[in-house]
Amino acid sequence: MEDVVIARSLFGMTMGFHIIFATLGVGIPLMVLFAELLYQKTKDRDYAIMANRWIKALAVLLGVAIPTGTIAGVQLSLLWPGFMEVIGRVMALPFQIEIYAFFIEALFMSIYVYAADRISPAMRIVSVTLVAIGAAASAILITNVHAFEGTPAGFNIVNGEIVDVDPWAAFWNPSFLVTAGHVAVSAFMTGAFAIASIAAFKMLKEKGETRVYLFHKKALMLSLAVGGIFSLLTAVNGHESAQLLHEYQPEKLAAAEGLFETQSHAPLAIGGFTDRETKEVKWGIEIPWALSFLAGDSFDTVVVGLNDFPEEWWPPLFVHTLFNAMVGIGTMLILLSMVGFIWNKVLKRAKFPKWLMWLFVSAGPLSMLSIEFGWIFACTGRQPWVIYRMMKTEDAVTGSTDLALLFVLFAIVYIILGVSVVLVLKYYFKRHPIKDELVEKHDPGTVNM
Repeated sequence: MEDVVIARSLFGMTMGFHIIFATLGVGIPLMVLFAELLYQKTKDRDYAIMANRWIKALAVLLGVAIPTGTIAGVQLSLLWPGFMEVIGRVMALPFQIEIYAFFIEALFMSIYVYAADRISPAMRIVSVTLVAIGAAASAILITNVHAFEGTPAGFNIVNGEIVDVDPWAAFWNPSFLVTAGHVAVSAFMTGAFAIASIAAFKMLKEKGETRVYLFHKKALMLSLAVGGIFSLLTAVNGHESAQLLHEYQPEKLAAAEGLFETQSHAPLAIGGFTDRETKEVKWGIEIPWALSFLAGDSFDTVVVGLNDFPEEWWPPLFVHTLFNAMVGIGTMLILLSMVGFIWNKVLKRAKFPKWLMWLFVSAGPLSMLSIEFGWIFACTGRQPWVIYRMMKTEDAVTGSTDLALLFVLFAIVYIILGVSVVLVLKYYFKRHPIKDELVEKHDPGTVNM
């Protein structure tokens, strides 16, 4: 079991690092698209500058997302050979199609970065639209493998042999569409709030309503609008995800809510932590009947508790804390967007108070934390299965030992990559300050790309 834990920790660290860049790689292209659309509609040069600067940052982030994604693929093969045998025979379609999605994203991002000042406005929009579509499609296709792990379809295992293979049935597994939607909307939300954080921080550094301050205020308001919309959509999608868990992975839902006894009118537990010995959520707040409604849109929906399953099938009970942290952050971001909109558009206040600005600054890191919590919850909540009810994690792991050294080496690599990204972005934008672009006199359609 020690080797299983180290293997999971190594792959988890890789994915935890990769997901930062992959999520921003999906979310930022949509922000570039909105900025480009606003520029073409209003001819406000500030939006063209936003698109230009954000796409440059995206290029740097993809420079890390691509190799860390490759590392994750290699680690899947080396650490989980039993799992990859099934994937190779049953679930190879998403990997094959993803190649084309990545090709589209890379091709049209190159066009937009290097030729935006030489192509028509319509082609600029088409290019960045295809970048956004390619980025989202790549994430959705890869995440489909995770959906397949939770709701496997399109094959059977008989006497250790893989039989009855139907790749398309595996591709369109029961949770694919909901999982795809969740990945997309949560990434769009995170990309928007990441930009909102930077814009708010830059505004705090400005003294007075300077030209730079007003530029960043436009970026902030655009980001809050996009982030608010997609945080609401993430919440709606989360409701659908809970219903899928109720139907297909009931012990995962029970662990998420700390529910031990099967019951109708089941309460929803908010906060606290799950105590295995006493079989209760300590220091939590219970909302009567809410879990039953969440699971089946009816207060008398019967929700299955953990006691109905063998204890060795129980996920780690700390997933309740992860689930609550994810939901709590999402709720805060929705409220933060609403406050920002009301303050600026309804109350007509020109400046935000400093306390609210610092909350805007926190929105980006918090949204990324929510992504990390959600991903860990999704994978850890499926344990002890690597393919739900068909293959246990311990049966899929490599027989190799001495993985601890690899863990340390990869940790060092990721620290170097993370620091390098920060330094490169800081160096580039320090050499190209926004105030220089704002005072340029050339035509806005020819912003240097």
